[in-house]
Amino acid sequence: MSPGRPPDARVRDAAVARLGLLEGEAFAARFDLVRHDLHDALALVYGEAAGDLVGRVVTSALDAAAERAEPLRVLDRVREVDPSWFLDGRVGYICYADRFAGTLAGVGTHLDHLAELGVGYLHLMPLLEPREGENDGGYAVKDYDAVDPRLGSMDDLERLAGSLHERGIALCVDLVLNHTAREHEWARAALAGDPHHRAFYRFFPDRELPDAYERTLPEVFPDMAPGSFTQLETGEWVWTTFHEFQWDLDWTNPDVFEAMLGVLLRLGNHGIDVVRLDAAPFLGKRMGTDCQNQPEAHALLQALRALTRLAMPGLVLKAEAIVGPDQLLPYLGAHDHERPECQLAYDNQLMVMLWSALATRDVSLAAQSLSRRTPAPVGTGWVTYVRCHDDIGWAVGDSDAGAIGLDPESHRRFLAAFYAGDHRGSFSRGMDFQVDPVSGSRRTSGMTASLAGLESALVAGDEAQVTAALLRIELLHSVVYSFGGIPLVYMGDEIGQRNDAHWDADPAHADDNRWLHRPLMNWEAAAHRHDPSTPEGQVFEALVALGRARGSTDSLRSDAATRVVKHGNHRVLAHVREHPRASPVLCLACFSDEPQTVEPWVLDAAGVGAHPTVLHSSRADRTAAPEWPLRLPAWSFVWLTR
Repeated sequence: MSPGRPPDARVRDAAVARLGLLEGEAFAARFDLVRHDLHDALALVYGEAAGDLVGRVVTSALDAAAERAEPLRVLDRVREVDPSWFLDGRVGYICYADRFAGTLAGVGTHLDHLAELGVGYLHLMPLLEPREGENDGGYAVKDYDAVDPRLGSMDDLERLAGSLHERGIALCVDLVLNHTAREHEWARAALAGDPHHRAFYRFFPDRELPDAYERTLPEVFPDMAPGSFTQLETGEWVWTTFHEFQWDLDWTNPDVFEAMLGVLLRLGNHGIDVVRLDAAPFLGKRMGTDCQNQPEAHALLQALRALTRLAMPGLVLKAEAIVGPDQLLPYLGAHDHERPECQLAYDNQLMVMLWSALATRDVSLAAQSLSRRTPAPVGTGWVTYVRCHDDIGWAVGDSDAGAIGLDPESHRRFLAAFYAGDHRGSFSRGMDFQVDPVSGSRRTSGMTASLAGLESALVAGDEAQVTAALLRIELLHSVVYSFGGIPLVYMGDEIGQRNDAHWDADPAHADDNRWLHRPLMNWEAAAHRHDPSTPEGQVFEALVALGRARGSTDSLRSDAATRVVKHGNHRVLAHVREHPRASPVLCLACFSDEPQTVEPWVLDAAGVGAHPTVLHSSRADRTAAPEWPLRLPAWSFVWLTR
């Protein structure tokens, strides 16, 4: 064996034959890195069948590598040199293609708008062909290999990806892992009695096993879609975690793994840079559990990561796992023995803590919960956000609430009432989503501007409250931009767009008030984004300035270390960002209707020196040389550095 030749000569020889000497040797070297992770992960799920399966899926990865277009291979090489490329100072943006610009081609006409915001990461919400009619916002996929014809075609998607790459913008799309639409060809074949495809899903002849599972299964949509199983016209039952038209795949079947791997690799070869793995926690089903976050789910993600790393090392996997922080880190590979899994995950906890601080004017809960988190593994990171397409679930940890003397259930009820506008003194115009009649839990729908008080202030014509609401919007984004991770701007938030008053006019949306915060992009309002006398202009300028300041220092990179500083003022959230190549940055955020004071000893705790300079601050306070004790105006922030 020649020096450096990997142990499996068959893989090396096959790769060189398909890819040439340079690319083939690189493929073989990557296989040597991932082979044990791949085999162990598949063995956990498939037992003795894993041996043959490894051979087949490695061949699939080699086929995908051979079919990869040259510009994508170039990206792979660049990203292998800098595997943390996605954790730089880039800003993200998320939208529905049709709500943003009608079609994929239309999205391409608004890239200047994104460039002005400093966007380097664009997440287009589900765009693969869904079932007709109700489709859970596009998450009931009829065809994984076709774009929704109302948006365009796969060729349009590839062209858009190419245009984005020319501007240095990475493209993220969704892949629904847990289920297909009942109209998918696999489901139709299963319903017709095809034994191969029947094994893709979980069918039950009667209610015995479904009843046993449901003793411990929570309901995802207790109002719209109670239960987790649906009876078919054949009389049998099929597992449907989300809606009756979304059939759960049976990932214990290796054929399902191979089929979904093929879908993932084909997406990557269409030019997709980041794949959001929807409903990832639900892949493993175990009797007597909530069938979320099971070991099998993590093993499957580890295997997918190993194979994408093998075929297209520039591709990033993002876990859609809206779970508690202790359950979330394993999706980034943090286990007893670290195993590469997804490279990105959503920081749902930060989002909930920000809205909690805004309602209470108290950061104690945020400081408590955020200070005890374990850092993400090296080479992985968070996606941080103020709002997204989904509702807000008030995930307040019992132990964190108890540590500061809060009753967690009472606090969750308070937050839901406050943001539904049901609490005295609330400035919010949100709506309850999915009220659980058993537990009484309530989730919340609404756009950032409406939840933060801009809508109610404009309706009332109260200029003072308009100013306060605009400052609150800037404040929330200042933390998201500075706390660590890729800050994700939700479509319309950059211009302070409010709730869609006509969200239920479409019959397909009438039973789902999440469409309240899924409006059509208001391009007429966006035309005012450069006018500082308008709310649109003030919000847009604030986010542009945040992006510029964030990109000015490595200490605000997505993967720089974050440390919460607990100090004497429970109205001011303080955190420090640190990176070996830059001076630390102390970020102070005032969650109060009144000015607040920060004592100078915080400077020592943060390591920014006795006389820091202002890296950036809110429109409420453009102090060039701060004096101590530092006085922060209401709803303001400041970033200080040495």
